[in-house]
Amino acid sequence: MSISTFSQSTIEKIKYYVYILMDPRNNMVFYVGKGRGNRIFSHINNLEGDETDKISLIKEIQNEGYNVKHYIIRRGLSEESALRIESALIDVFTHKEFEYLSNITNINRGFYSFENGISKAREIENIYSVSPLNLSSVEHNLLLININKNFNREMSLYEATRKYWRLNMNRVKKVDFVLSEYRGIIRAIFKPEEWYVNEKRGRKYFKGFKVEDQEIKKLYLNKIYEKKAGNRNPINYLFPN
Repeated sequence: MSISTFSQSTIEKIKYYVYILMDPRNNMVFYVGKGRGNRIFSHINNLEGDETDKISLIKEIQNEGYNVKHYIIRRGLSEESALRIESALIDVFTHKEFEYLSNITNINRGFYSFENGISKAREIENIYSVSPLNLSSVEHNLLLININKNFNREMSLYEATRKYWRLNMNRVKKVDFVLSEYRGIIRAIFKPEEWYVNEKRGRKYFKGFKVEDQEIKKLYLNKIYEKKAGNRNPINYLFPN
């Protein structure tokens, strides 16, 4: 028998918890969340508002005469612990190599997913064995952009890097690659195909793609650009002499 609320006694004892919602027709996980109280049931008890993928799926399940399955994965947690477990589960269920496990409808990435999220063993080694960017080996016109203030769990590295910046249009048109720097490490390399000016803000942005060429990645990816003392500018042009 399914339920749609917890008793007050249960709420007080389980504290923060992490939960999943499952489609009973195929046993696929479609939502991961954390909360306390009756948060786990809020999705089926409040189907008003914008028609998100999650709400559409819940309505479809109910219209076919089924009840959403509710599972609590961990309980008795602090909010911080719940955030970390939720993030780990979202990482697994949204990773392209584990898509067969779920039909996830979460809109946001999990907290900490970039810093401590799911990665291949080789990627972990690359991250923690970083080395300085050798400026004498720079073979291309590079634009290094620090995205510390831009990046959050709701956007991709590409979106955080490509807009909107105070840039010299004459110089950026000569740029071969844009390096995305987050917390001191170059995390991604992008090839700009076109540069634009935002009419309202007067700032520049680009359209391009992520570079996967192994030779280029070997030169610049997971490197540390050692800035001069006092340099807090998020924009640095690194052109060969």
